[in-house]
Amino acid sequence: MQNTLESYQKDFVLIDHHQQPDEFSYMYSDTEMCSTCQMVYHFIEKMGDIDLLDSDIATCLYTGIMTDTGSFRFRSTTSLTHRVIAHLIDNGAENDRIHSNVYDSSSYGRLQLLGQALSNLKVLPAYKTAYITLTDQEKVANNFTKGDTEGIVNYALSIEGVVMAAIFIEDKEQEIIKISFRSKGTFSVNQFARDNFSGGGHDNAAGGKSDLSMDETIKKFNSLLPRNKVQLIDSYEV
Repeated sequence: MQNTLESYQKDFVLIDHHQQPDEFSYMYSDTEMCSTCQMVYHFIEKMGDIDLLDSDIATCLYTGIMTDTGSFRFRSTTSLTHRVIAHLIDNGAENDRIHSNVYDSSSYGRLQLLGQALSNLKVLPAYKTAYITLTDQEKVANNFTKGDTEGIVNYALSIEGVVMAAIFIEDKEQEIIKISFRSKGTFSVNQFARDNFSGGGHDNAAGGKSDLSMDETIKKFNSLLPRNKVQLIDSYEV
């Protein structure tokens, strides 16, 4: 896929809701939108092709919106989002089956990996921060497969009093530490990731990476917290 995109010589079209997107020849960018899939829905609508929605398209769009909004609980979820979702259900998206397939089909290995991740959880009350680490060795020991770490960072964010959460996942193949950030309130993990970990995303959900070792990455992360303490403390009343 990457080689195909890199060799493609024609114009690219961007449809995306992430902040500070790269420049493309044609862009539909809306950082206020909860999901790129909702933007695709509106794009189809503007093209006058909304009547072409079938159950397969409706299922794909519903899945994208559901996962991007954390099952419709994030602040970016609007009444318009729910009207779009209602239309997708009317056109064949089976909401219960989609939710079950995405969230209720964990393997034994994934649950074991989750247990390992939670045992590695650290909470830093002075900075309203929590983080999780997973080494490559721990992943192998728990029969890791792609996607098994999806959503684990949210367990750290669910702790009472926590405003920022992070998960650091060692990837020996790429020789990096992959990082996912989540936050509540006004603290922008998008800016935090861009400034410090070659990443970005949304104000309350972002990703990044580190070329340092796991220990050095955690040391760097901890060193950044004091300079962000005021923003973290003032971010959200919890």
